[in-house]
Amino acid sequence: MNVYVLSAGRYPGDGKPKPIAFPDPAATAMRGERFALLPRTRFIELKLASGMTAPHRLKDLADVLDLIRSAKIPAEAADEFHPYVREKFRELWAAAQAEDPYS
Repeated sequence: MNVYVLSAGRYPGDGKPKPIAFPDPAATAMRGERFALLPRTRFIELKLASGMTAPHRLKDLADVLDLIRSAKIPAEAADEFHPYVREKFRELWAAAQAEDPYS
């Protein structure tokens, strides 16, 4: 298993400055008994920003599409996202509504 350490303040995807950056876990993470996790909205924003800006990170967009399907995230969730990634979420949400004849 690989463990990746990401520094707060760095930018996802191409690493270039953008409105979405890796947050400080101490200020953002939801803490449980054993783990601290990013809230779903922040996680999706990072995945979207990464996939939007780095051609080699297209799996991040596929991950969001899969999450929309599996977690049944409603279209209205787009309003929770930063405007920088909001339209990409809407695009993926629409794609997630298509019937997959192979599944």
